[in-house]
Amino acid sequence: MSSWHPNDGKGQYGGRDVVGYEGKPPHPKWPNGAKVALNFVLNYEEGAENCLLHGDTESEKLLSEMVGAGALEGQRHANMESLYDYGSRAGFWRLHDLLKTVPVTVYGVGMAMERNPAACRAMVQAGWEVASHGYRWWDYQNVDEATEREHIRRTVQIHKDLIGVRPVGMYQGKPNINTRKYVVEEGGFLYDSDAYDDDLPYWNTDYGSKPHLIIPYTLSENDMKFASPNGFSHGGEFSRYLKDSLKYLVEEGQRGAPKMMTVGLHCRLVGRPGRAAGLAEFLEYAKSFGDDVWICRRDEIAKHWYKNHYPEGYGRAPNVDHVGNGMRSNI
Repeated sequence: MSSWHPNDGKGQYGGRDVVGYEGKPPHPKWPNGAKVALNFVLNYEEGAENCLLHGDTESEKLLSEMVGAGALEGQRHANMESLYDYGSRAGFWRLHDLLKTVPVTVYGVGMAMERNPAACRAMVQAGWEVASHGYRWWDYQNVDEATEREHIRRTVQIHKDLIGVRPVGMYQGKPNINTRKYVVEEGGFLYDSDAYDDDLPYWNTDYGSKPHLIIPYTLSENDMKFASPNGFSHGGEFSRYLKDSLKYLVEEGQRGAPKMMTVGLHCRLVGRPGRAAGLAEFLEYAKSFGDDVWICRRDEIAKHWYKNHYPEGYGRAPNVDHVGNGMRSNI
């Protein structure tokens, strides 16, 4: 039997690109000569996870204090529900108090946002970007096209109703190979973050007549490792890992190759006090770099990339400075 495959030898195939910038990434030209663009992402998911009370057929199993928990088919999981509720009842407010003066991007799940208007109001009052994290905290791998498209549209409307503006960023989180196509065709999004494949934004031209911006997310500089085997065991380990990552990236930037760094957060995980202490320690460390570290929102990164790195061959870059403005605090 031959080992030959039609994709052999290809660097770009089936939506994948294993070549990228070929070791020669563009200089991002971050504001004030920053060496790193640092973005904190707060995932707001609690109240949208799998639960019989939400019309699902099984309980949630992922990202809780019960590492390795399985889903209960046709049953509620009392402990899992309570662990998630901690995130929206207590963890969110602890993190809001810590980060309310810091530029933050929220990945807001539509169903979860609808359940807690007070949290949405606090996001707006803090000046945070609220990007879409889909309507449900589901795995969309086998969700049919009509349902996923309806979820994308429904969540946009939820943002308009609760935040005052539509989301300009999208992170489905557990997408399928068609999710990006649906996002581009829905329109109105400056970027999506369903990728983990680079330290800088890049353009995708697979769908539509205009380039679509990808701002990669992270599963490594992420508090989800508190809920995974051999992950972070306490806030100090989390802080140390983030410090090491930022220090290394700043040094790369000083050598002429600035990058971006994302820190992924979850209300029910790093919202616990001992872990929040590690996040607070890292935040002070990041601030100590001054202008070398640009702490920013993802929509700010997107607008900067449109203005400074729009690809050739697609005409003049659109003016996106106004996109996403108009959040209101009187919800």
